[in-house]
Amino acid sequence: MEPSDYKHVALGLIFLKYISDAFEARHTELLAEGPQAAEDKDEYLADHIFWVPKDARWSHLKANAKRPTIGTLIDDAMRALEKDNDSLKGVLPKDYARPALNKVMLGELIDLISGIALGESGHKSRDVLGRVYEYFLGQFAGSEGKRGGEFYTPRSVVRVLVEMLEPYQGRVYDPCCGSGGMFVQSDKFVREHGGRIGDIAIYGQESNYTTWRLAKMNLAVRGIEADIAWNNEGSFHKDEFAGKRDSKGEPIKAHYILANPPFNISDWGGERLKDDVRWKFGPPPAGNANYAWLQHIYHHLAPYGTAGVVLANGSMSSSQSGEGEIRKAMIEADVVDCMVALPGQLFFSTQIPACLWFLARDKSNGRAGKTHLRDRRGEVLFIDARNMGQLVDRTRRELTDDDIQKIAATYHAWRGEKDAGDYKDTPGFCKAASLDDIRKHGHVLTPGRYVGAQAVEEDGESFADKMQRLSAQWREQQKEAVRLDAAIEANLKGLGYGR
Repeated sequence: MEPSDYKHVALGLIFLKYISDAFEARHTELLAEGPQAAEDKDEYLADHIFWVPKDARWSHLKANAKRPTIGTLIDDAMRALEKDNDSLKGVLPKDYARPALNKVMLGELIDLISGIALGESGHKSRDVLGRVYEYFLGQFAGSEGKRGGEFYTPRSVVRVLVEMLEPYQGRVYDPCCGSGGMFVQSDKFVREHGGRIGDIAIYGQESNYTTWRLAKMNLAVRGIEADIAWNNEGSFHKDEFAGKRDSKGEPIKAHYILANPPFNISDWGGERLKDDVRWKFGPPPAGNANYAWLQHIYHHLAPYGTAGVVLANGSMSSSQSGEGEIRKAMIEADVVDCMVALPGQLFFSTQIPACLWFLARDKSNGRAGKTHLRDRRGEVLFIDARNMGQLVDRTRRELTDDDIQKIAATYHAWRGEKDAGDYKDTPGFCKAASLDDIRKHGHVLTPGRYVGAQAVEEDGESFADKMQRLSAQWREQQKEAVRLDAAIEANLKGLGYGR
């Protein structure tokens, strides 16, 4: 089968195994209190566990895995789950009975998945299944190439965004959320730093219905509650987040926005949105949505909100169709906090080099929930990470844990975070540039223009010493070339061929 088809077969079954395991674990606990408690649906919902009807439980499917009707049994299980759990309506795959799907192999796949997390208990079992689900998403994205990149952002790129922004508490938003990887890593960050489920409120939007279903399942596997909206018009033309209101009726704004919009989209319908309230820094060109995404994201930030956005490298320097003027307006308004140039070959979907934009609503002294940052007004941090990462196969590169830590630690130190250490410019890697520096470069934000050359080469020789040595070598080579030319001419004269 094509990966794009097999993806839904495998991920649907892993999802079913996950929620069934969670249900069975709680069911066993409740049985100790009595049969009535074990069959009370509210007992499960109170613990954020899906109610799984008897015929939808994994044990039932495993017992019938060798029957030729197993496809129909799985479809019935999916329908029963959707019927009893409102948040799953329209989400689960229900085409396992189709003739093209080999039922013997389907039964073998059930047996294979039955072994995942076998013997593990409670949360550990579910965490294993969650990691398996995430692994499958990554593998399918790699197999599908360009199409796969539409639903999956490489994990190492997501981790850079999360580690830099540190979404401890508050509202997290992604206007083009794909399969929900930004949310999974944000939630994982909170848990690893002593937080709790519910410390962050998650909002997202996705225009591709199939990808939206993947996101809903991906978050459910992790036990993450989220408000993820789908409509095929997308965030520009039907902004679901704009309609979110708090208890006082005020528009909800995001404390953190993490996004990987599709690069350089030309058919986003910008000609119909010329006077939109979101275009604070100028109307984006109809032929490229990059600056529409940046302004949409900035528009939805809370007063101390911060955002991390993955975009094509061209966004840092393009002057086409007014993009240079929009970038200039953003820089002069001091909303750009940091720029990171990424290495090539990170993405499944494109070989276009990418960068990270970090935006801040207020660079004066802090952000929601964390007010000990220093005043960074009039400064932008540039990080050149193009030489980082390691190849994981012939075509794709990943940032290592050390790379991610170095990039994030540099940003934290520059922001003046507590216990982050002192920041200092590192030639070839990072530079804190003033707005005057950026003006001198024509408001271009490419980190390579600012960080300079690496001061020390890997062999310990300084850049200046190496240039001096190479210049001396070149001069000696020129002298030798002149000497050889003279010797050749003398020999030719001796043979009667000289001038």
